[in-house]
Amino acid sequence: MAYHWNTYKSQYGISLKLAYPVMIGQLGQTLVSVADSIMVGKFLGTIPLAAISLAVSILIIPMVFAIGVAYGLTPLVAGADGKEDPAEAVNYFKNGLVLNSILGLVVYGVLALFAQFAHLLGQDVRVVEASLPYIHLVGLSIVPMMSFFAFKQFAEGLSDTKAGMRVSLVANLLNILLNYPLITGWGPFPELGLAGAALATLSTRFLMLGGMALYIRKHKKFESYWSYWRSSQISWKSIRDILVIGVPSGLQYVFEAGAFAMSGVIVGMIGPVQQAAHQIALNIASVSYMMVSGIGAAATIRMGNQLGKRDIPMLRTAGQSLFHLTLAMMVVTMCLFIGFRNIAPEFYSSDPEVLQYTAVLMIAAGIFQLPDGLQATTLGALRGVQDVNVPTIIAFIAYWVVAVPLCYYLGVVMAIGPLGVWIGLAIGLLLAAIALYWRFQFKVRSLL
Repeated sequence: MAYHWNTYKSQYGISLKLAYPVMIGQLGQTLVSVADSIMVGKFLGTIPLAAISLAVSILIIPMVFAIGVAYGLTPLVAGADGKEDPAEAVNYFKNGLVLNSILGLVVYGVLALFAQFAHLLGQDVRVVEASLPYIHLVGLSIVPMMSFFAFKQFAEGLSDTKAGMRVSLVANLLNILLNYPLITGWGPFPELGLAGAALATLSTRFLMLGGMALYIRKHKKFESYWSYWRSSQISWKSIRDILVIGVPSGLQYVFEAGAFAMSGVIVGMIGPVQQAAHQIALNIASVSYMMVSGIGAAATIRMGNQLGKRDIPMLRTAGQSLFHLTLAMMVVTMCLFIGFRNIAPEFYSSDPEVLQYTAVLMIAAGIFQLPDGLQATTLGALRGVQDVNVPTIIAFIAYWVVAVPLCYYLGVVMAIGPLGVWIGLAIGLLLAAIALYWRFQFKVRSLL
């Protein structure tokens, strides 16, 4: 035991130093969604809260695909940093910025088109009508968000994870402060209801882009990199390198987030009260997921660096340390979810029927904390070693061949209700975690 502690102690410190800024930044972004749901549920009621659930179900799939593509930049920049090649790092950054900006516009166009067919999803007509302004405004905010991610992933590829954290926290605090007056019409602000929450998100994502771009352009540590900006060229080869990692990464997120989005649609078939409860439980669960995704981001950076240095034994040790941290964190969140299952939902709603359903779903959310955290970190580690195709197949099978059909069968056919839907999700997450962890161990042995 002493040997293992001495082996991993320094690795825990290095990994946490990289991970905690991303965790805090991701937590800040998640708290915006939490604030949206709390304020909408408290001030506007059950139908608008269900409308957020439907809107998220529509927004999440194209949005996470685009974010996954953006993450393809990080291991390439980290690898260039490991090889001490700043020109290559800047070249990937410039091409990634162009790619992300175009992708953001495409995603918004797809969302605006799909929103016209939201009424075909079998949802309550009141829920559909309430969701449309939210979908359009938050969809538009993906355009500046994607450009922001190009700057953020470049900095993180160079092991600077604090800048994105600071910019995100400031912008997200402003988002929360804007939510109340824009939703309720407090003071000189117009009363916009659900659209007010979306407008706050749109405004602050432009602010995030400006803040991150200014930091990268002006900070002293990036001066030497900007000397290569003019000489770097927009090239299909560089864009293709990003896409080779980014597209499978995006599909991985699509398969997982799409399964959760489809679970919202399935619960919506059961009823708006159950859909509101599902949204609350899912919103709370997203807090821990976004935090553990910070460990996944650290895994991508560390694996990319060690791969660039060709230090595979250290790559393996660093990877194991990240899995240890993940499991420790998710045990804590599991206990919190189950222990506070009757307290946390009360921040969102006063409807006793909604709260009753949510308390049960919080237990299910607590149980799947361990597999959800492990699969998130393992995906980040595999992305760092540029192994993305097999993990994409694993994600598809776990979520769409197993989880989604089980959600529908248990929730609707067997009439277990929303709990049946969450049991299906938990089984899919467990299969994904086991298969992805095995894949990482296999990949490391191959590299050795």
